Amino acid sequence: MTITNVVQDPEQLTLTVTSEFDAAVERVWQLWEDPRLLERWWGPPTYPATFVDHDLSPGGTMRYYMTSPEGEKYHGWWKVAAVDAPHEFRFEDGFGDDVADPADMPITTTRVTIEATDTATRMTIVSMFPSVEAMEQLVEMGMVEGLSEALGQIDALL
Repeated sequence: MTITNVVQDPEQLTLTVTSEFDAAVERVWQLWEDPRLLERWWGPPTYPATFVDHDLSPGGTMRYYMTSPEGEKYHGWWKVAAVDAPHEFRFEDGFGDDVADPADMPITTTRVTIEATDTATRMTIVSMFPSVEAMEQLVEMGMVEGLSEALGQIDALL
């Protein structure tokens, strides 16, 4: 299994998901850097993602939508705050409409780190929430399950 640890910390307002992969750091980074690869794993398998904008640079924006089995589109956006390729990037993460206008939903701040270990490459995704209520709302919507299912698709790509 790709995921090695999932920690919800209401006191720190964080959700941390740690995964390990049998691939080089640079290869794992490509999963974020290449929008066509990102589409192949971002989102649960039954809700494939399509990235319509992909600018992985400080100040850049990424816009995407996930399509449900019934054909409904759920839009999301990322505003990239910092990038230290191939090891780390940070972004604001939110839901929105097809032009990335924020929906009336919580916005999280996410930090992705990718580092070599003695035996694998570890990717850690830390989502930071503005409040306990925001954390509870997104977890109740299936954030943990969705992220776990998404990350579960990576091994096949590597």
